[in-house]
This record gives sequence, structure tokens and C-alpha cells, in this order.
Amino acid sequence: MKNKEVLSTLNEIRDMMQKSSKFLTLSGMSAVLVGVYACVAAVIACNILGNESGLALDFADFPQLRVNMSWRLQLMEFSAAVLILLCIGTVYAFSYRKAKKQQKPLVFNITVRRFLWSFFLPLIVGGILCLTLIYKQEYGQISDFMLIFYGIALVNASSYTYSNTRFLGYAELALGLTGGFIDGHALLLWMLGFGVFHIVYGVFIYLKYDRKPDVNRQGGNRITV
Repeated sequence: MKNKEVLSTLNEIRDMMQKSSKFLTLSGMSAVLVGVYACVAAVIACNILGNESGLALDFADFPQLRVNMSWRLQLMEFSAAVLILLCIGTVYAFSYRKAKKQQKPLVFNITVRRFLWSFFLPLIVGGILCLTLIYKQEYGQISDFMLIFYGIALVNASSYTYSNTRFLGYAELALGLTGGFIDGHALLLWMLGFGVFHIVYGVFIYLKYDRKPDVNRQGGNRITV
């Protein structure tokens, strides 16, 4: 009996150390919403670029990711900026809500700063690379680079948040590399990576972590330090 109590105490100490060294207020529902935003954005982009059939939801005839008119380029850039701001705002709002529900302040401590640096550094580098491709009017590989650098960002950030995040990163990397060998389906692959994969990942995080009961609030074993 005493050995079980010691083991339980050690497990609780390990959990406390893990929570203090990782950013665990990311919400699964925010990931689901980000995926929904991406799917809607893909449909909007399909309408902006146009396809031969004229049907925005004809996935077999998704237009190639190329912009041959200045107004289309400007509209795509505006839509991308709105999507980025909407995703960041959604993730922050749900993280704040989750932290408040867990009675934990959402502060930018060393763990959060490391998480943000690991996540945003590859995104910034990839974003600059994509801007250079837009400047050179080489649009064909932009979607692939976005998926690849986003995958690298997720793998890096997984060390400071849920470790399962790295699997989403691996999937994004694989999808981006696959896009380099497939012509004419860049927008469809983009929607799968940023949309469908995000929704699946968000549902998984919600079911595995967000719905997990808080032991302390249910009167379980507590540690007084």
C-alpha cells in the first residue's frame, strides 16, 4: 500500500513538472476552427482563381495555384492576411478561455516564449521565401513550401506543447513534399493539410485532453509543496 502511495506521488510530481515546462493550454476546438477556416479559404481561393467547370466545390478540377491578374493576386494576399489574423485570434481566445477554466493565468513565461519562438521562426522564414516567389511570379510551389515550413514549425513546437503535435507536423511535411511531385493540385493539397488534417488533429486533442477531468478539482490526491 505504501509503495502505491509513493508511486502515485511520483507520478503527480512528474505531471506537475511536465505542466510547468510545457504550454498545455492549446485548445482542440481552436484547431478545429482553424481547419474550418482553411477549408472556407480554399473554396474562396478556388473562386478567385476560377476553374474550367465553374464549380467551386469540384475537387477533381481544382485550379492550379497561379495568378495571372494583379487584382487576383491582391485579393489572394488580402484573404491570406485575414485568414492569418483570424487563426491567431481564435487560438489566443480559446487558449485564454482554457487557461481561465483551469484557473491558470495565461502569461508569457519562458515556456511560452520558447514555444512561440520554435513555432514562428520556421513560419517567418517560410513566409519570406513565399514572398520572394510571389515577387518573381513563381506561384506553383508556394503551397508546397507553406506546408513544409508549417510542418517544421509544428515539429519544433511539439517539444513545448502536446507531443502528439509532431505527428501533425510529419503529415504536413509529407503532404508538402508530395506536392512537389504532383502538378495541378496545389490548392487541393493545401486544403487537406491546413483544413482536413487540422480538423482531425483538433478533434483528437479535444477528446484526449480537453475533456479529460481535472483530478485536483474532483477531489483526487493532492500534493502540498
